Amino acid sequence: MTLSNPLLATTLPLFSKILPEHIEPAIDRLLDYARAVVERQLHANTIYTWDNLIGPIENAEDQLNKAWSPISHLNAVLNSDALREAYNACLPKLSDYSTEMGQNGPLFKAYRSIAASDAYKTLDNAQQKIIQNALRDFKLSGIDLDAEKKQRYKEISLELSNLASKYEENLMDATNAWSKLITDEQGLAGLPPSALAQARQTAESEAQDGWMITLQFPSYIAVMTYADNRELRREHYEAFATRASDQGPYAGRWDNSEIMERTLALRHEKALLLGFANYAQLSLVAKMAEQPQEVIDFLEDLADKSWRQARRDFSELCEFASKHYGIGDLQAWDMSYYSEKMRQHYYQLSQEEVKAYFPITRVLPGLFAVVERLYGLQITELTAFDSWHPEVRFFQIHDKTGQLRGQFYIDLYARPKKRGGAWMDDCVGRRKNKDSIQIPVAYLICNFTPPTGDEPALLTHDEVTTLFHEFGHGLHHMLTQIDYLGVSGINGVEWDAVELPSQFMENWCWEKDALALMSGHYQTGGPLPECLFGKMLAAKNFQAGMIMVRQLEFSLFDFRVHLEYDPAKGGRIYEILAQVRKQVAVVKPPKINRFAHSFSHIFAGGYAAGYYSYKWAEVLSSDAFSLFEEKGIFDPETGHAFLTHILEKGGSGNAMDLFVNFRGRKPTIDALLRHSGIEA
Repeated sequence: MTLSNPLLATTLPLFSKILPEHIEPAIDRLLDYARAVVERQLHANTIYTWDNLIGPIENAEDQLNKAWSPISHLNAVLNSDALREAYNACLPKLSDYSTEMGQNGPLFKAYRSIAASDAYKTLDNAQQKIIQNALRDFKLSGIDLDAEKKQRYKEISLELSNLASKYEENLMDATNAWSKLITDEQGLAGLPPSALAQARQTAESEAQDGWMITLQFPSYIAVMTYADNRELRREHYEAFATRASDQGPYAGRWDNSEIMERTLALRHEKALLLGFANYAQLSLVAKMAEQPQEVIDFLEDLADKSWRQARRDFSELCEFASKHYGIGDLQAWDMSYYSEKMRQHYYQLSQEEVKAYFPITRVLPGLFAVVERLYGLQITELTAFDSWHPEVRFFQIHDKTGQLRGQFYIDLYARPKKRGGAWMDDCVGRRKNKDSIQIPVAYLICNFTPPTGDEPALLTHDEVTTLFHEFGHGLHHMLTQIDYLGVSGINGVEWDAVELPSQFMENWCWEKDALALMSGHYQTGGPLPECLFGKMLAAKNFQAGMIMVRQLEFSLFDFRVHLEYDPAKGGRIYEILAQVRKQVAVVKPPKINRFAHSFSHIFAGGYAAGYYSYKWAEVLSSDAFSLFEEKGIFDPETGHAFLTHILEKGGSGNAMDLFVNFRGRKPTIDALLRHSGIEA
C-alpha cells in the first residue's frame, strides 16, 4: 500500500477521496506501526522516561486516531453498506490492539517505573495525570488477571464492540425504514407551513406526489406536536417508540432485544473478572462519584424534590385537555400535542412564532458573537475545504492574540443515512510536536429541519439550545492549552463532568442580551419582540417537573440495570424500567413502548451506568453560571476564569478541583433547582 491512501494524510481528512476499500489497509498499517513503536521503545531502553516511551507511543496512537476518526465519523453521517462493512471489519482489530496494550506486562512495568522515578517529579501536572490514568487503565484492562482470564477479557471486549455497532445499525435501519405518504393535505391538518413544506420536500426527494412523514426527529416531533389527527399521531408514535424492537410495524426485523441482554451480561462478567460486584461499580472508577449509593441518593433526592411539581404539571395538562378538548384519557401520543395547546392557551406562546426569530442565518453568527464576548474569540468561515456533504461548513477559531486555537466542521440538518441526535466528536486532538502545536479539530453534528426552498432553516428555541450545548463540548475540545493528547480537550475528563461545558453554554439562550445577538425575524430582520421574550421567560419552566422526572427515569433505569444485574435472572430490562417509572414517572407509556431498544446512549454510546452524568453535570453548570448571574453574563473577568480554570485545563486535573478553582467552593444543588423553577 502506498501513501496515496487518503486516510494516511497528515492534514485534515480528505473526505471526498475516502473509499471503503481504503479503510482496512490504512488501519492495518497504522496498527502494525503502533505495535512496532511499543516494541522498539521497550527493547531500546532499560530506564524509561516520558521522551523515550510515552511520547513516541502517543505519537503513533495519534496517527491511528486521526485515521479512525473520519472512518467512524463517515459511518455515522454518510452510512452505506460498503462503509458499514469496512467499519465493522476494523472493530475487532482495534479492540484487539486496545486489550493487547492494556494487558502488556512489560509496558505496564515501564509506566510503573516512570511513576516511581525521580524524573516523574519533574513532569508537569498533565504528564503526571496521564501516567496515573494509564496505571488505572492497565488495572481496568485486566493486567493482573491470569492468562485464561485475560483471554476471556479480550473476548468480552471484542464482542461488546461488535454489539454496540450492531445496536446502532439496527436503530438507524429501523428509523430509515418507516415513512408514510399523505396525499390529502387535510390529513396533516394542524401542521405549520414550515413542517408541511418539509414533508412536501421529503416526498419530492422520493419522487412522490404529496407529503411524506418519516421517523427523522424533525418530522416526528412536528407530527406529535401539531397534527390534529389523533390516529395519525398514534400510528407515528407507535412506529417511533417501537424502533428496533419486537413490537410495532417492523416487529422483529431489526430487533435489539438480544443485543441488549447480551450487552448487560458481558458488562457484568467483565466487572466480575476485574473484581467488582457489578458494572456500575466498575464504571465509577473513572468518574467523580465514588460509590453507587452516592449516585442513587443524588437521583432520588432530585426526584423527591421534583415529583410533586411533576404530578401537578401532569394533573394540569389532563385537566386542560379534558376541559377544552373533551379528552379524558390522555395517551402518550397526546402529550406533546396538548402540551403545545396548553402553552399557547396560557402563555399565548407558539413555537412556530418563536422559530420565525431564530433562522440559522442569525443563530450561528449570534453563537459566535456570544463566545467572542465571553472569551475574546474570533470565528471565521473557510470555504475551501474537503467535505462529506454539500451542507457542511468549516470554521476557524482565533483568540484575542491572533493565535489559531481550533477548527470545526458543522453539519446541521437531518437526512437519511445519518445517525439521529446531536453530538460533538474529536477529529484531531491538541498536542505538542517537536516544533509546533497540533491544532484541535472538532465535528459538530445536529439533526435540525433543513431549509426549504429559498428560506433559511428556522430553529425552535430547543434546537438553539442544542446547538449551544454541542458548541460547549466543542469549545472544551478546541480551547484546551494542554500539550499532551491523553488529557487535552475532553480526553481524560471524568465522564460525569464532561457535560459541564456543554450544559453551561445553554444558559445564554435565556439571556436577553445574548438573545439580541442571535435572533431576528427571518423575513424582516426585526428583533425578537419584548412581549414574545416575556412569554418565553414565563413559559421557560412550563412542565419543568415532568421534564426533570423524565430525565431521572432514564438515569435511574440506566444505573439500576447495571447495578442490579443478576446472571440468573437476566437483564430484567423492562421489569426494572417499570419499577423506576412507578417510582418517579408521572406519564405511563403504553405496553408497546420499547424505549430501551433505542436508548443508544447506554447501549451504543459511552453512557453505560453514566447517564446520570447529565444531571450531575447540570448541578455543576448551573452553579458555575450563577457566578455570571452575580457578575454579569458577559463579565470578561468571569469569562476568563471559566476559560482558564475549566476549558483550557481539559482532563489535566480532577474535575472537582478545577470547579473549586473556578467557583471558589464546591457545587450546591440550589442553582439547578432555581433554574428549573423547582422549589428546594
